[in-house]
Amino acid sequence: MFVGCFFQVMTKQANQPIGLFDSGVGGLTVANALRTVLPNENLIYFGDTFHLPYGDKSKESVNFYAQRISEFLLSNHCKVILIACNTASAAAFETVQELVGNRAIVMDVINPVIQFLSDTNKYKRIGVIGTKGTINSGCYQRKLISVHPAVKVTAMATPLLVPMIEEGFIYDDISNAIIRSYLSRDDFNHIDALILGCTHYPLIKNQISRFFNFTVDVIDSGMIVANALRNILTEQQLLNNTKGNNHIFYVSDYTDYFATIARIFFEQDVKLQKLDFWK
Repeated sequence: MFVGCFFQVMTKQANQPIGLFDSGVGGLTVANALRTVLPNENLIYFGDTFHLPYGDKSKESVNFYAQRISEFLLSNHCKVILIACNTASAAAFETVQELVGNRAIVMDVINPVIQFLSDTNKYKRIGVIGTKGTINSGCYQRKLISVHPAVKVTAMATPLLVPMIEEGFIYDDISNAIIRSYLSRDDFNHIDALILGCTHYPLIKNQISRFFNFTVDVIDSGMIVANALRNILTEQQLLNNTKGNNHIFYVSDYTDYFATIARIFFEQDVKLQKLDFWK
């Protein structure tokens, strides 16, 4: 089971929120999937925009950020701590598990994708793109080969994509040129699946699919993670049976432009609250 360790939580916590965090707006793609799959659940989202991006930070720094944010989410009585960031998932998943203990369910966005691909078992050549932190960790490569030793995995860091997306360069000549520059490399010839190893990347999923003439399955974690969490909450009898939609969004640094991008990611108006978390 690759969704990560989770612990029995008392059923009285079923109405408590799901907490999730990312370095910026990328995790909102996961939040949007949760809203679709788990419409009764309340969400508390933390975008650590003050430290954006995580991909070029040290593992020690990412661990520190993840612990502080997890403590904040626990203080808000979250029944789930979801690391909605691939870099933090690769660097800090075990650290967060140890910190949280049996106080909440802990999930990341990498292990559910590995489980999904293990169950699917139809791909022979898989590409992975992500931040430097995610790719250099070797997390995807190791986990994919552990479940399918014969699979060929090609992983490449694509560090320009997150700042490109955060600055709103999508669906234009700039984004198409950057995507083409990365994906036209020989490493990605003949792959049959490409994992979007960053929760920012689903916003450019159609552009990536178009680059491959829609012949490559482009896999993002949003719906995969949401369905995996629904299964866990069902097994643990922690599904919220009352009408939710009381979502709260925090950022550690606020700009009007970030709010605009957040609206695009979450597909509805998002009221962001700045939290001076690191002072």
